[in-house]
Formats: sequence, structure tokens, C-alpha cells
Amino acid sequence: MKILILQDHLRSGGTERQSIQLARAARAAGHGCTLMTFRPGGALAAGLAGVEHRPLQLFDLRADWFAPGLSRAVRRENPDIILCMGRMANCYGGSLQREFPAVPVVATFRTGKPLPWLFRRSLGIVRHVAANSLAGRQRLVEQYGVPRERISVIPNALVIPPDAHAPADPALRARLGAPPGATVLLCVAMFRPEKNQRELIATLADLPATADWQLWLAGVGPDRSACEKLVLERGLGGRVRFLGYQADPSPLYASADIAVHASRSESLSNFLIEAQSRGLPVVAYQAQGVRECFVPGRTGWDIAPGDRPSFCAAVARLMGDAPDVRAVRAAEARVFARERFDPGRQATAYFRLFEKLKSR
Repeated sequence: MKILILQDHLRSGGTERQSIQLARAARAAGHGCTLMTFRPGGALAAGLAGVEHRPLQLFDLRADWFAPGLSRAVRRENPDIILCMGRMANCYGGSLQREFPAVPVVATFRTGKPLPWLFRRSLGIVRHVAANSLAGRQRLVEQYGVPRERISVIPNALVIPPDAHAPADPALRARLGAPPGATVLLCVAMFRPEKNQRELIATLADLPATADWQLWLAGVGPDRSACEKLVLERGLGGRVRFLGYQADPSPLYASADIAVHASRSESLSNFLIEAQSRGLPVVAYQAQGVRECFVPGRTGWDIAPGDRPSFCAAVARLMGDAPDVRAVRAAEARVFARERFDPGRQATAYFRLFEKLKSR
């Protein structure tokens, strides 16, 4: 089977990591697979060992939507399946299905944001849609009118291999200014308005004055400067650390204590499932698919958006847990995440779907 994965750009987001991992899994399983992007380069472009990558733009025009020569490139590839990953690629799904009616085009639904018109149009034309959460499938049915039988739910896979034995690094904590005994709160996400780090900072500022905590924010993006300004305004310079882009955030997971997230727009958070796989409890504001990232009330707590007192109360309760309680919760989180979001399980689900569609 020859698979074509379509993606606009290899920025540092979760969807892009999922695309690369699936491309590697396809080749490892003996399938031909090409990862075709609109733009060349990107934060993840240096880590494409074992992936056949073909950008459409000869040099980076910085236009995520521009896919020059897409039809010709698809014809040359002659794929059995086309998988559209990301908003821009999915906008082309409908036109590709009409141009190549014998080739099943599979759209993906991996966002909580409103969909562009072309994306919505494609949902009614492509052969099938893969949603990465049960909540996402429900939204497809209720809001966009996609028949349930044309939707498969295939969750995200862990893209950073978990290491159950990775110890906390006191040197890293000390280097980042976390005092001994402090609770380190972690959020790994691009700095985009919908990821809502400003609300997270403002919420945690309401923790009791006696609480000993530090917030680590890993990621890049246009909203970082506004977050840095807010930290200065709230006098939190000693509490909040901006760590930038982390190609491998594993050391952060190993050295943090609690995962916190205030995103307004999710489908299934890669950050939260990665945190669970390393045993971190989760406190997050409610968004599409968030409850599917943990065991509610046992390894994670979802809070109504904007309910800062409840969010802080959940964090404070976790900060006060005894070591044996933390150990039990961490073990349950690791087992849940590693079984539910196993990469092999995800790849197998995609390949079975592709074979089923190809045989029709």
C-alpha cells in the first residue's frame, strides 16, 4: 500500500509530530509512504530520518495555504490513500477527492477551533474522516453533519518514548530556580492565543501566598511576549520560567510535579497524554477531548473554563498529597497513557482503515 500524508508545514506542533511518526510507522510496516508538505523547512524538518519528505514550494514563501503543483505531485506519487493532516491540508481534501475519485482521501479532525469554509466543504466530499477523540466525533456529527458511519476515532499516539525510570534532575530544577521542596508546574504548548497561557498565569497567581511553586512554560509562538509582560505586571518573575522550544521535553516531564493547561481549543492534547505517560497528574480547563487524556478524578481534573478558584484548589490539593498517594496516582497515569495512546495501536488502526477503504 502506498500512503501519501499531506501537511502544510513542519512547525513544532502536535499534529506535525503525529504526521512524522505515522510516516515512519508506515515505512517500518512495509508500506510506501511520502510526507508531502506545502512549505519546506520548519522546526521539525531536521528530524526526518527514515521519512521520505517532499515539499511543494521550492523555497519557503511563508504561505501555509500555498501548494503549488499539488495535483501533479499527487499524480506522480500515484498513492493508494491520501491522508490530510492539519487545517490547511484538509482544506484541499475535497478537491483532491474529486480530482482522484478512485483514491480514498481521508480527512482528519484534530482541532477545537472553528473550521474554514473549505475544510467544512471537504468533510462532505472526502471518503472518510478520522477524529482523534470521541468528543471530536460528536462535534463532527452535531455541528458539521458528518454521518457517524463515515467517522473513525483514532486517538493521538505518544510521540516521545516514555521512560518510566527517568529520575527528577535536581540540577535542572536548581538551574531554573526551583527551590528544594517547591512544586514545579509544567505546560508544554505553542504560544498561541487559543492555548491561553495568559489565563494560566493569571489563574496560578491566585494560589495562596504561602504556596511554594514555580511554573515552567515550554514552547514558542506569537503570544509569548504578552505572557512575559503579564508576568512582570503580576510580579511573578521569580515564579515563571519561559523555556523556549524544546525538541525533547522529556527532562522537563521527569523533573516537574504537576501538568497544568488552560487551553480553550483542543481535540486531544498531546501535552496532557505525554504528561500522563510520565506519571504527572493533570489540572486543565475543560476543552474538547481534554477528559479523554486522563482518568477523571483519579489522574486528572478538568475545571470549568475561567473557574480560577476551583483550578487553584485542585492544584493545591495535589501539592499537599503524601508521597505514597503521589506514587499510586503516578503509576495509574503511566499505565493508562501507555496503553491508551500506544503508537503501535494507533498505526495499526490507521492501516486497517486504509485497507478497508482501499478494498471498497
